[in-house]
Amino acid sequence: MGKEDYALEEDGPLQYTNNEAVTQQSSQEIKGLNYSGLYRKASTDESTLHPSYEEQPPPDAKPCWKLKKIFTCPPQGVLAKIVTKAVMVALVWAVVWSITGHECLPGGNLFGIFFLLLCAVIGGKLVGLIRIPTLPPLPSLLGMLLAGFLIRNIPVLSDQVMIRVDWSSALRNIALAIILTRAGLGLDPQALKKLKAVCLRLSLGPCAIESCTAAVISHFLMGLPWTWGFLLGFVLGAVSPAVVVPSMLILQKAGYGIDKGIPTLLMAAGSFDDIFAITGFNTCLGMAFSSGSTLNNVIRGVLEVVVGIAAGILLGFFVQYFPSKDQANIKWKRAYLILGLSVFAVFGSLSFGFPGSGGLCTLVLAFLAGMGWADEKSGVEDIVAVGWDIFQPLLFGLIGAEISITTLKPGTVGLCVATLGIALTIRICVTFIMVCCAGFNLKEKIFVSLAWIPKATVQAAIGSLALDAARHRGDEQLEDFGMDVLTVAFLAILITAPIGALIIGLTGPRMLQKASTSNEEDPDQETGGREGKSSRL
Repeated sequence: MGKEDYALEEDGPLQYTNNEAVTQQSSQEIKGLNYSGLYRKASTDESTLHPSYEEQPPPDAKPCWKLKKIFTCPPQGVLAKIVTKAVMVALVWAVVWSITGHECLPGGNLFGIFFLLLCAVIGGKLVGLIRIPTLPPLPSLLGMLLAGFLIRNIPVLSDQVMIRVDWSSALRNIALAIILTRAGLGLDPQALKKLKAVCLRLSLGPCAIESCTAAVISHFLMGLPWTWGFLLGFVLGAVSPAVVVPSMLILQKAGYGIDKGIPTLLMAAGSFDDIFAITGFNTCLGMAFSSGSTLNNVIRGVLEVVVGIAAGILLGFFVQYFPSKDQANIKWKRAYLILGLSVFAVFGSLSFGFPGSGGLCTLVLAFLAGMGWADEKSGVEDIVAVGWDIFQPLLFGLIGAEISITTLKPGTVGLCVATLGIALTIRICVTFIMVCCAGFNLKEKIFVSLAWIPKATVQAAIGSLALDAARHRGDEQLEDFGMDVLTVAFLAILITAPIGALIIGLTGPRMLQKASTSNEEDPDQETGGREGKSSRL
């Protein structure tokens, strides 16, 4: 704080001022007072509180003192926050209802979206409140997924919550565009140059092998064509940074595995693993819906990759220089441009008949934009993250709402679980092999293999795209294939997300070596923290 001091208010807490320094006598008087309250800045932001001092109850306080503090008139604290948020939510619905009328009433499309979003947010909060000592918290996305699933399969709710198919598809595609934008911005060019061979092996090897394994198994067990089998494989091949990153940050903070950089390795490799899976999926998606011979389909798939990368490079260089750095509110303009172009790329690729190009274009666009903005991209990332906070509950809620128990056959579910189980087993074995000769001991190799299990965000983002494309074409057989892919993606999230988080929390302290001084600054910790932040999809 430098030379700035605090002045005492007669009937309130100490207030920060920029006036002349308080005399030594005044300072001694202040020290001798038994005050309660908080320091706050008066010269800048009245709502910004200085390091807090908890208000202590008076000596003659009764047991109900805290209860009276909560239920004051007018309300303050927790009760005031609850009332404010409830009124804000109700006001959003009321304003939209006043404009659209019956669309915001039960049975209307907007009512269904609003109700699903609200239930998904509440479901995520409730799951996040589940705390098990010594274990990382369960991912909130699990509560969002279950909220949508329950809404779809509870008769009373499913009759009132109706969401049009085209709206559901559009909202999921917007969420996909935001995910890909965050992934592209999160890639660090300097980290790419310094990646060790083990990180590249961990990023590419398990994803490729699991995708191929799932393709073969789904072809023979589920009867999917080879193209759809590989499409399903790449849906399963992605690991979930939304589960892995928070768990790794907990272990890293406690000092487990930081001597060998294991948390950093897993967080950094997670982003590249997802990008590889999304690239493979987009290529297979274009091939699955193209007509002609196998050779033509392969050529078309390659063409979609080239078109997506070329468009991404062109748009990426454009947003590097526009808006120019001399403009006001530059981070908001950059965020608007990159999000707008990303959404246009995803939807435009569908309109132009190149469904596999939009995702690649968004990834390349965001990566090049981040390179050009350098250290200034953090502000844009924060704005994009707000968009993800809004669309994440919608995405997982809509995915859960696509699964109806009445349409699921026990045989189909069994085959899906078998495909998922075999592919995961192969992935664990391959991951163990990929981290050999990397300086890890046996326990650390086992931990890395098990930590590479969780699946969630990417599966929710791309798992329904094939079904949407099949519905758009109107082919019932392709719709059945798309529903099989979505079912496997749903089961993968439901099974692996909580189990993966629990496995990481249980095995980490037992299999990783704890640093002698966990508070000591680790050279990899800064990188890990940055990668962790950028990888939270």
